[in-house]
Amino acid sequence: MHFATAPSVVCLITAIRLVSAVDSPLITPLAWDEASEKAKSFVSQLTMSEKIGLVTGSYGSGPILPCVGTLAAVERLNYTGLCMSDGPNGVNRADSEFRMKGVHVLLGPSTGPMGRHPRGGRGWEGFGPDPYLAGVAMNESVTGIEATGVQTSSKHYIGNEQETQRNPSTKDDGTVIEAVSANIDDRTLHELYLWPFANAVRAGTASVMCAYSRLNQTYSCASSEILDTILKDELAFLGYVVSDFGATHSTVDFAEGGLDMEMPGNVTAAGFPCYFGDKLLEAVQANKVSEERLEDMASRVMTPYFRLHQDKDFPMIDPATGPVLFVTQLGHVQVPSMAGMFTEVPAIDVRADHARGIRELGAAGTVLLKNVNGTLPLTNQTSFALFGNGLPDPTIGSTFVPTGGEDAPEGYEIGTFDIGGGSGSVRHTDLVSPLEAIRTKVKALGGRVQLLFDNNEIAAGRFTTIYPTPQVCLLFLKAWATEGADRPDLNLQWNATMAVESTARLCPNTIVVTHGPGVVLMPWADNENVTAILAAHYPGEEIGNSITDVLWGTVEPSGRLPYSIPKDEADAGPPILVVPENTTDPGAWTEDFVEGQMIDYRYFDANSGKEPLYEFGYGLSYTEFDMAPGLNVQLTGGSLNQHVNKSMGIAPGGMVDLWTNVAVVTVNVTNTGDRAGAAVPQLYVSLPQDTTPPGTPVKVLRGFNKLHLRKGETKQATFELLRRDLSYWDVQEKEWVIPRGQITLFSGFSSKDIRANTTISV
Repeated sequence: MHFATAPSVVCLITAIRLVSAVDSPLITPLAWDEASEKAKSFVSQLTMSEKIGLVTGSYGSGPILPCVGTLAAVERLNYTGLCMSDGPNGVNRADSEFRMKGVHVLLGPSTGPMGRHPRGGRGWEGFGPDPYLAGVAMNESVTGIEATGVQTSSKHYIGNEQETQRNPSTKDDGTVIEAVSANIDDRTLHELYLWPFANAVRAGTASVMCAYSRLNQTYSCASSEILDTILKDELAFLGYVVSDFGATHSTVDFAEGGLDMEMPGNVTAAGFPCYFGDKLLEAVQANKVSEERLEDMASRVMTPYFRLHQDKDFPMIDPATGPVLFVTQLGHVQVPSMAGMFTEVPAIDVRADHARGIRELGAAGTVLLKNVNGTLPLTNQTSFALFGNGLPDPTIGSTFVPTGGEDAPEGYEIGTFDIGGGSGSVRHTDLVSPLEAIRTKVKALGGRVQLLFDNNEIAAGRFTTIYPTPQVCLLFLKAWATEGADRPDLNLQWNATMAVESTARLCPNTIVVTHGPGVVLMPWADNENVTAILAAHYPGEEIGNSITDVLWGTVEPSGRLPYSIPKDEADAGPPILVVPENTTDPGAWTEDFVEGQMIDYRYFDANSGKEPLYEFGYGLSYTEFDMAPGLNVQLTGGSLNQHVNKSMGIAPGGMVDLWTNVAVVTVNVTNTGDRAGAAVPQLYVSLPQDTTPPGTPVKVLRGFNKLHLRKGETKQATFELLRRDLSYWDVQEKEWVIPRGQITLFSGFSSKDIRANTTISV
């Protein structure tokens, strides 16, 4: 994984492996059929009420775990229940890792939203708008997490591309205005939004979380088309479908539509009504939901539990989980009558040396966008000015980031943003701000640091405290994103643009560092006094050490953009759908995804007159690379058949033949610079336009590699192509097809920087 995202793909996946190695020995999951048999045997011993307890959060007579989502225990069968915790980027409402905290289910990874709208409030939780990149990242995430014996819940399925009106709302007169509906055609659904979920299913994800929103006019958690026909039949998904918390709106329609577990279920304090629990029991007794369906739901829930050996030696829940959840959700004073419910206890410390990995990965995922005349890495400079409200520790507190939301769309004013808000956020145990790390570094070098945090003062050019003019001005800017609200715009916040312009007038060597959720506009990028730009995203609590390592060249910025940065917001993708507040039409929140697959670099490729500021896959290095002009292609089967070999059968992820390797592509890459570094060659596939339906992208990413090269060294980049990498979804035949004609392969260092190409004849 070598593209940077927010958080960076390279950071997340390597972190998973580091954490796995530290926390526990890796496990080998049971085969699905063996685990399924164990699950069915277990369920056969349950009463009807106990079966309901397996599909309804916090329902049952056994102990209820103090987790965000829980299933009650069945003590007579030695089943201790199930503990779920947010989120895709780390343990939310706790202070360390999952397994050793006794968490059975990690509510992640996330590939929905993918990023149709760069303003989407939750895009930063995932892997960006390219399905291939997101798919590889989902595969690696699921594999790494579940190798520790922790279940994954891949989310949010599907078309969940905006926070605005993600849930239904009720007018004063009682009229229910339905949640936003993403109307997506079958081909776009398969080739764009479903693609990474197929990777997650193939990797063995224990569960899939259905989204709050509607797809094609039906709530995602009640759609038999996407839950049964596509997910469970076409993709052969063998785990369970769990609702997002509060995404269930009735009993029979959702149970029969394919939903296997309701969360949070029977927890009145959560503020959501419960539609399973007693209501599901009554529906089964009245034959409105069959007993066979309930058996299937319960068996699906238990299958991953046995598959990942969670019935054997799984760690007990950290006793601090309850108090931390209580304080985080309600605070110490909001509900005084509940203050005595928990005894404050210290958390079990399982951090080990995870900080080392976080630091390393945050640096590796940083993207160098501009570097005039080798401004970076810094060398022997001794006089620095540190500017911007993204420098210090958050003034609102060092251990918890608030969600912000509609009441605080810019987040908090003073303090670094190392992660976004909502259920994807995490608590910090040792946040190292950029201010702390850089001051420590400069002091060790015998240098001097001058400071100014207030962006308004900077924007106004009030630099009366800055003297003498520093050799280097480092300006730290930030942008906030959170669950529950979409971003108001794509700008860096807190008067950022004027802050850049003022700093650049003062300092002819201005280096801008951005921390944010993804796409941010940079109208100042061509300012000649802005000599370097680093997009550092949300790298985690070692944020200061990570960026310091990059600035001084201890670590090379080897991240590459997993999205395009447009010159203006008009080219950033479709706008967030907003319907007038006074609407009385229950179905008013409906949007047709008329752009099809043409988002991000696909949009720019399809509109030749449009150019991004920085394209998908772009990123500079502290050295230079070149690529040989010729691509070598070897077809592994000798020739390409158009149609899938159905006799190979179906397995989790879909038709087995779709995942067959059909070609190997190689190209030589050389380090032509004066120091060692990491190149990230990429492979793009262009299907013939004349034998594919309208709406086929000009080219799509189908491979990437990371090569560590010494000065002057040449290495071969290798890309393996699967059958599905060369296929499109035929909506009439309902199958993947390799088109006839000339398929062109391109390789280069970004979607625009193409260095080599060749063709395959079909």
